[in-house]
Amino acid sequence: MPTLETRKRDKHFGQWFRQILIGAEILDYRYPIKGSGVWLPYGHKIRRHVIQLLRDLHDTTGHYEVQFPIMVTETNLRKEATHVKDFENEVFWITHGGLKPLKIKYALRPTSETAIYPMLKLWIRSHADLPKKLYQIGSVFRCETKTTRPIIRVREVTTFKEAHTSHATLHETEGQIQEAIQIYRNFFDSCSLPYLISRRPNWDKFPGALYSISFDVIMPDGRTLQIGTIHNLGQNFSKAFDIQYETLKGSHEYIWQTCYGISERGIGALLSIHGDDNGIVLVPSLAPIQIVVIPILHKEDQSQIIEESDRVAEKLVNSGFRVEIDKREDLTPGAKFFYWDLRGVPIRLEIGPKDLQKDQVIIVRRDTLKKEACKTKTLSSQLSKKLEQITIELREKAWKWMKSKIYRVNSLEEASKLMKKRAGVIELIWCGSDKCGHELEMRINASLLGIPADIKEMVKGKCIICNRKAAKIVRMAIAY
Repeated sequence: MPTLETRKRDKHFGQWFRQILIGAEILDYRYPIKGSGVWLPYGHKIRRHVIQLLRDLHDTTGHYEVQFPIMVTETNLRKEATHVKDFENEVFWITHGGLKPLKIKYALRPTSETAIYPMLKLWIRSHADLPKKLYQIGSVFRCETKTTRPIIRVREVTTFKEAHTSHATLHETEGQIQEAIQIYRNFFDSCSLPYLISRRPNWDKFPGALYSISFDVIMPDGRTLQIGTIHNLGQNFSKAFDIQYETLKGSHEYIWQTCYGISERGIGALLSIHGDDNGIVLVPSLAPIQIVVIPILHKEDQSQIIEESDRVAEKLVNSGFRVEIDKREDLTPGAKFFYWDLRGVPIRLEIGPKDLQKDQVIIVRRDTLKKEACKTKTLSSQLSKKLEQITIELREKAWKWMKSKIYRVNSLEEASKLMKKRAGVIELIWCGSDKCGHELEMRINASLLGIPADIKEMVKGKCIICNRKAAKIVRMAIAY
């Protein structure tokens, strides 16, 4: 049975994360291609629940799912010059079909604008075709040059949800950006994950976009992880691909576009933020198994305990819970506890001889590891309350922890000191100029996450670099 060797999540986060991926049978990154991994059955079930949540959120807001090929022609990829320039060092090229060189190279899509937009030109003819809101979930490929990390920094992003919307006006795209932000808020709230929403600096926006919004989370090691992005593309791509529509007045205009994406990094954050030294802790709605029943066997009562465990499990399944019963005879109860704690199952039920006598079970919450007796006749209702309580408390705990890792600073010295300790996110006053922004990154040795889009705070002060009057708060962190 897999074990967890380094159990200190906060002190050895990188080691902890790698070990829980294999130990909890989530993902095996020992695949013989760098930056690639295999989703194992248990991890694939978690992934499936996450994907379904994303589908539900998009389907109920008027988005329609599609699936495009993973290959893009070099001709189409190069139509949007700014876009290609930013991605050209990350593209995987297909140059041969068998032994025969291709006349036109194919790229494995690093993102899908240049795959989708030639088709939009065929599909969008008039104002009646707008708005059009499409999304797909699949793989994108990037020749990552930095150190790869499972789920967090990979070469094949296997769970890439990207939405692409088309509109008649700039005003409509601004409304769509707000809808996308709300979709992502709902998604991360359902995962009980905290987040920071920031407008990215101009030099770090998505290539070809008017501006970009990012969702970031602070990881246990103090670094930030970008877990979602939203982009207003304006008319840059529609002009490159000549996507026009006929207006009510009979004239022709270029469409306005947005796109927004979430990858398996969200799953990485889900596993990391709620985890502890014993393994992962899953939000009940996303857990493949919500309740595990463990018979505590004694020789003289074995058959009765097994019978009662089966009865309890069947009743819970009929009540709509996802339940597993662990009858393995070659493991001690302690080994079973370790096994299921590592996998983050929200609730463990223990049934032993004394519990039979008292017509009760022992409930153990994975997030707190606290034990509590419960009469079997009220078990279903009590478990519903417990699972709801776990979800709320995981969210509250995560938000409280993240807020404790955000620091408002007034000097470069203080900012540098915090960054050296990887303390989290710092906020400081900035004039907004690219020149001062670049100097900030160089002097503090951190990245600008951007201007907060989730707070409407008005500030007065002076830019920490040029000392001019400024009214912008900017966030900085050491990012993955």
